Amino acid sequence: METQIVTIEKADAPAYIDEKLERAGACIRQGGLVAFPTETVYGLGGDALNPESSRKIYAAKGRPSDNPLIVHIADLGHLDSIVSEIPEHARKLADAFWPGPLTMIFRKSELVPRQTTGGLDTVAVRMPSHPLANRFIEKAGGYVAAPSANLSGKPSPTTAKYVIQDMMGRIDMIIDADGVEIGLESTIVDVTGDVPMILRPGYITQEMLSKVVGETDMDVTIFDSSSTQAPKAPGMKYRHYAPKGELVIVEGEPADVVRYINEQTSLHEQKGEKTGVIGTQELIEKYHADSIKNAGNKDDSASVARQLYTFLREFDDEGIEYMYTQSFADAFADKGIGQAIMNRLLKAAGHRVIKV
Repeated sequence: METQIVTIEKADAPAYIDEKLERAGACIRQGGLVAFPTETVYGLGGDALNPESSRKIYAAKGRPSDNPLIVHIADLGHLDSIVSEIPEHARKLADAFWPGPLTMIFRKSELVPRQTTGGLDTVAVRMPSHPLANRFIEKAGGYVAAPSANLSGKPSPTTAKYVIQDMMGRIDMIIDADGVEIGLESTIVDVTGDVPMILRPGYITQEMLSKVVGETDMDVTIFDSSSTQAPKAPGMKYRHYAPKGELVIVEGEPADVVRYINEQTSLHEQKGEKTGVIGTQELIEKYHADSIKNAGNKDDSASVARQLYTFLREFDDEGIEYMYTQSFADAFADKGIGQAIMNRLLKAAGHRVIKV
């Protein structure tokens, strides 16, 4: 398959951008697949109401077909057509956080094929805040099913470079526009019960949700590797966000973490194995490895989130075989998207955590 790359720059005239987005939207309406930027990560879009489009998405990603897709909308009025009911707490959350990095799970209507929902009676829905994403969704017919635009299991792409690396020859079109702002996938909340339940942490935190709707729950399997249940939301069951090499999270006092990581990288170096380290600005000069990534200030969880997937992708580009990262569990325990960072790291590391 030949993949078209459509480049959009901020300086482009509005009419020129519109023409490019119209081409991309037409591709979706005709059953094709288009990768596009959102404020979280790049998405791989297909017609959410076309079972064949969903099948193509699973095939392009190499994704298990029981892993649900998220339906992206650009108009709140379109929600009524694809869900069977909108609970009051869901309306409050939509008013507070849409458009934005929040996905909600509803009971689906008959309009949504099971191929899109992974065979479930529920459907995941999001309204992105990225202006290009919203205009693209409108031109695509209003309902775009879109997981992240990467091969299944690999780190999600935050730049078009890595979409091209994974998807060239697999999909019809890639929209190459500015990099994403947040860098981690949306928060997912199940609103089908009496109490909203977080199934995947993200930029919209539990504290933020609770301020709007009161009581909220957190699914116990988010930080647990032992669940055998069918996933209700993307990223719950399968190994995700993982680099090619082996990633290990190291917890403990800063001096002990540095000592342990340097001991391990030295052992790998003696064997001729390439190593990488992700560390905060305060400790970065103390590490020894082939590739060292500076995640920024230890108090800046947003900086870590924005760069995390890029670091993992760069390690792959550099042929790094063994990677070590400081744990951010304590540093970000009560700060913004710290839970989301640790959730993604645990998935990427296959839950390999060393406590020193």
